[in-house]
Amino acid sequence: MTSVKSGDKVRIHYTGTLLDSTQFDSSEGRDPLEFEVGSGQVIAGLDVALPGMIPGEKKTVKVPCQEAYGPIDPGQRQAVPRSTIPDDVPLELGMQLQMQTPEGQMLVVRVVDLDEDDVTLDANHALAGMDLIFDIELVSINAA
Repeated sequence: MTSVKSGDKVRIHYTGTLLDSTQFDSSEGRDPLEFEVGSGQVIAGLDVALPGMIPGEKKTVKVPCQEAYGPIDPGQRQAVPRSTIPDDVPLELGMQLQMQTPEGQMLVVRVVDLDEDDVTLDANHALAGMDLIFDIELVSINAA
């Protein structure tokens, strides 16, 4: 039977959890996730776990933060004056906002701190700095 190698297109079902067993994502009830192995379309920790697997095989993979969404980058946090946020935006800890960079790119940020004068926004991925666990099942391979 053919096993996965870099360059193959694969379809997987997966469930992603944090180390405390909190589930953050799953393909359950959806089509399998389809991507090319080794292309960087998924986090590195999944890319390296798939070669050698055969269809129907299941595996649990622990992905350290460096092979997932990276460590938290303090440079991605910034305090801005509360007055720069429109009054009609109700600010709460943890809420996500879309900002536009000076270059015109859309950026998702989270409110991580706020007081009367300032709002601290974090552009790190919500899973940055976290080790992750994935239960994966290889559904199919389309060999390169």
